Amino acid sequence: MSEVDSDAVAWAQRSTEFFAPLVPGHLGCVFTHAARDLVIGHIDVTENLIAGTGYLFAPAVIALADTCAAIGCGRNIDEGENFTTIELKSNFLSSARVGERVECRCVPVHRGRQTHVWDATVTNLSSQRAMALFRCTQMVLRSSP
Repeated sequence: MSEVDSDAVAWAQRSTEFFAPLVPGHLGCVFTHAARDLVIGHIDVTENLIAGTGYLFAPAVIALADTCAAIGCGRNIDEGENFTTIELKSNFLSSARVGERVECRCVPVHRGRQTHVWDATVTNLSSQRAMALFRCTQMVLRSSP
């Protein structure tokens, strides 16, 4: 059994609190692990997150994955620097319904001086099926000398 990374758990708790009044918080995003090389978060699917099709609204999935990538990027830049998403892409493979939990696991593919690239897999934990594959590119905004 692996040891719990208390720093990653603390970062995740702070991230959940930070995003609570913002869009990710309104969607119910909760973050449970926020290390430099792995961010994990989830959404419990509720009635207000359902699209007209009866399935989870796709933008909620994108918000979860993009926020996980943002947390990861934030863990990997220097103090005083910032970043912004410059491109993102999602491929949807399945979905979820009310009462199910979806989990995002997000990892860095590239952490350069000017850009970061993060990949995420969003999984329906009830079915254990991958729901979405997500890639996000972020531009690091360096502070002026």
